[in-house]
Amino acid sequence: MIALAIVRRAALCAALLSCFVATSFAVAAPLEAVIGVRASVPQDARTARTLGTDRAGSGIVIDDQGLVLTIGYLVMEAISADLILPGNRSVPADIVAYDYETGFGLLRALAPLGVTPMPLGNSATLTLDTQALVAGSSGTGQPKVTGAVVVSRREFAGYWEYLLPDAIFTAPPHFEFGGAALIGRDGTLLGVGSLIVGDAGGPERQMPGNMFVPIDALKPILADLIATGRSKLPARPWLGISSEEARGRLFVTRVAPGGPAAKAGVAANDIIVAVAGDPVTDQADFYRKVWALGNAGTEVPLTVLNSKGLNEIKITSASRYDHLKLKPSY
Repeated sequence: MIALAIVRRAALCAALLSCFVATSFAVAAPLEAVIGVRASVPQDARTARTLGTDRAGSGIVIDDQGLVLTIGYLVMEAISADLILPGNRSVPADIVAYDYETGFGLLRALAPLGVTPMPLGNSATLTLDTQALVAGSSGTGQPKVTGAVVVSRREFAGYWEYLLPDAIFTAPPHFEFGGAALIGRDGTLLGVGSLIVGDAGGPERQMPGNMFVPIDALKPILADLIATGRSKLPARPWLGISSEEARGRLFVTRVAPGGPAAKAGVAANDIIVAVAGDPVTDQADFYRKVWALGNAGTEVPLTVLNSKGLNEIKITSASRYDHLKLKPSY
C-alpha cells in the first residue's frame, strides 16, 4: 500500500509539472528575482576538495538594495562572486554572510540589478500535497521553472554535522536545485534549494525530489546576517566528522584534515557508539548530544569502536567558522 501511494503521488507530481507554469500561479511570482550566482573559491580553501572552486547556482533578490539570498555552500570560502542576469549580464557582488546552522548565504550586488524583489512568505503554510513552483537558473541568469508538490516535512540530518529540524521536501526533482527558489501560490519565497534526494517522500521511500531550507528559518537571523555576517547565537561545537548511517550503526566516513576529531585520533571507518557515555541512536541524535554539551570549544567525550576495540576519545571542539577560510568581513 505504501509503495502504491508513492507511485500515485509521483504521478500527481508529473501531471502538475505540465500545467503549473501556464497558470496565473506563475504569473503572480516575480520570477525575474531568481538570478544566477557564480563564485570563485581558492584552491587552498577547506571546502575546495568537496565542493570545488568554481561554483554556480541560483540566488533570489529579496530587497530593493540588491540583497540576494542563496544556499550557503555556493559562496562559502569564496573570494569573489558575480550575479548573472538574463542576457548573461554579470554584476559583481559582495559576500555578505554565511550561516552554517541554516545553510543560508547572502550577497549584495555592487550595481543596480533592475529586478523586482521576491517577498518572503510563510513556509509554515506548506503542508503535505501543497502545490508550489521551483525556479532555478544554475548560474545562467535565465531561470527554469517547474511545478512541484510538497511530499514531506521532516527533520534532515546531513553528514557534515548539519541538522535542519523542519526541512521541506518536494517532487518531482528540479535539477538546478542549488539556491533555487520555492515559490508559493501568492508569489512569495518559501524556501531555498539545497539538495536533490532519492527519498523525498520519507525514509526508505524511494521518490526523487529536492530538499529546501524553509524561509522561516531566515527571519530570526536576517538582521544579524546583514549587520555582522553571521548569527549572534553562540557557535555550536564542531568536531570535523563526516558520518553515515548503515546497518543500524553510525560510521565515520571522513574527518576534516586539521579538524578537532582528526587531532584527537578519530579516523574513517570508526563507529560512533556514545557521546559522554550516552549511547548514540542515529545521526541526528549524535548531533544533539554533542551540541547539548555546550558551545564551541567545549570538550566532547566520544566513544568509538574500531579494530582495536572500544576507545574513549576526548575531542576539544571548535567553531566551524574558525576552521573555514572565510573573508575578513565575516
